Amino acid sequence: MCGIVGYVGQRDSIDVLMNGLSRLEYRGYDSAGVAVIGEDGTLSTRKRAGKLAVLAEDVAESPVPQSSTGIGHTRWATHGGPTDDNAHPHLSADGKLALIHNGIIENFAAIRDELLAEGYTFASETDTEAAAILLGREYEKTGDLRAAFRRVVGRLEGAFTLLAVHQDEPDLVVGARQNSPLVIGLGEGENFLGSDVAAFVEFTRYALAIGEGQMVAITPEGVEVTDFEGNPVESTPFEVQWDASAADKGGWSSFMAKEISEEPEAVANTVRGRVGDDGLVHIPELEGLDELFGTISRVVVVACGTASYAGMVGKYAIEKWTKLPVEVALSHEFRYSDPVIDEHTLVVSISQSGETMDTLMAVKYAAAHGAKTLSICNTQGATIPRESDAVVYTHAGPEVAVASTKAFVAQITALYLFGLHLARVRGTLSEQALAENIAQLQSVPDKIAEVLTQQDEIAQLAHWMSDSRAVLFLGRHVGYPIALEGALKLKELAYIHAEGFAAGELKHGPIALIEPGQPVFVVVPSPRGSQTMHAKVVSNIQEIRARGAKIIAIAEEGDVAVLPFADTVVRVPLAAPLFEPLLAVIPTQIFAMELATAKGLDVDQPRNLAKSVTVE
Repeated sequence: MCGIVGYVGQRDSIDVLMNGLSRLEYRGYDSAGVAVIGEDGTLSTRKRAGKLAVLAEDVAESPVPQSSTGIGHTRWATHGGPTDDNAHPHLSADGKLALIHNGIIENFAAIRDELLAEGYTFASETDTEAAAILLGREYEKTGDLRAAFRRVVGRLEGAFTLLAVHQDEPDLVVGARQNSPLVIGLGEGENFLGSDVAAFVEFTRYALAIGEGQMVAITPEGVEVTDFEGNPVESTPFEVQWDASAADKGGWSSFMAKEISEEPEAVANTVRGRVGDDGLVHIPELEGLDELFGTISRVVVVACGTASYAGMVGKYAIEKWTKLPVEVALSHEFRYSDPVIDEHTLVVSISQSGETMDTLMAVKYAAAHGAKTLSICNTQGATIPRESDAVVYTHAGPEVAVASTKAFVAQITALYLFGLHLARVRGTLSEQALAENIAQLQSVPDKIAEVLTQQDEIAQLAHWMSDSRAVLFLGRHVGYPIALEGALKLKELAYIHAEGFAAGELKHGPIALIEPGQPVFVVVPSPRGSQTMHAKVVSNIQEIRARGAKIIAIAEEGDVAVLPFADTVVRVPLAAPLFEPLLAVIPTQIFAMELATAKGLDVDQPRNLAKSVTVE
């Protein structure tokens, strides 16, 4: 949620800020604003409720002064509605200081009351304005933005990223983070700050992560990182492995359409470099950790939303290959359930952004209770990987659409790689079995590409069903989490009621939902994997077809048993049962996207949703 950009250097800051904010739109927002320190030495701000285009129009009609220092923000309303007054930046009482904020300041009411008692007035309903006025007061006392900022962040409670500028120190932007993302972009004669690297990747691919409870001051000449007490902190720069063009639509109708097309590449890139000359999985990030993995007696996967469904798919494979029990827990429930974990528990977190607050808190809880932690993440320098004992990065590239697609298949791929790595370390699979599974995984990109050739047919199906009020999804074994994910995509994008069920649960209640014309997607397991399971799912299809349901079966090539009972069959290439989810999910993603498009909805920025949930 929320996007933050800061810049100091030689360019016109408004161009950098608006460019950065446009690249952060995917995070979700309902207002936007900028503050710049002009060459005339004065602070100017523009902020408007609505989309970034509204702010851009305002800036065009009433330009800000030429400037080389500024901060920009896209806001997702928490305290106070999406209005011009509540939009960021917020100002100090004297109007010389501007501050932007991502997160929630939990003790803002006490600070606000303190400031009101001193005679200060407020123009908004936000928690952020309390921090801005407090910082302005401290600046009046110190005359030093760094010192004043340090005093303020030491008083704040909650999750926050703050950026501030003051017109009396025109070549300086200060920032701080606590349980909310912030990263530095390193340039020549210029430096950047952003919620993530997308904010500045057009200008530099060199970045520096900021840790929890740390501050940063950027000037054209350099970067200074300290803790909240002012002690210097050493950080290691990293190079972003993609450029600005990777975050552009590239001629596609939407980012989601582009990202679905990139799924073969996302899987291939996640596998690349992790299979040795011996044909076995060797994950470089996990070198030296074999002894640690040898002590594990249990695995707990923590994640939210789509990532949790990737974890459910991974559970089947990791249990089968390693013989370790695997539990999947929602991050926001995990630490409140008094989980039974110890030094022999491995907690695997999954987060595309690496900043999901609920998942971060679950990782911290696990570490505090002695568990080992491993992160599956798509974002270099993110908080969750740095808080974990180990990390397996996915290499899906930037995912801009709010609804996750290529990150999902990359997460499953990373979990499978980890499962095979763990099986090799623990000796639970023969080399032949390991090699066979790796070969299956390496064949997935080409098979996804085959599924993508059916996009036009799936789009036509979606347009025919654009007036559907509800859609059900059924699956069994690894098909069950795909049913859940298919339903989630429709909820996110098309705003219709959708539910995913384990097919065996049908007779235990959900069959009451079946009425004539009810669309039902069924993920059909391969008859080559389990004749019994396949027969049971075909029986489920017959039951609901007899009650008038419209059946859309996702089945492998050559499965003729579904033909008499399905209204539509979407074919996926032959694959071993554990690898079918990587193929079966693709039609559900395309269907959700095309149904939303048919309804005239924005598939990249669904209502009420943000790409990265950075508050609890």
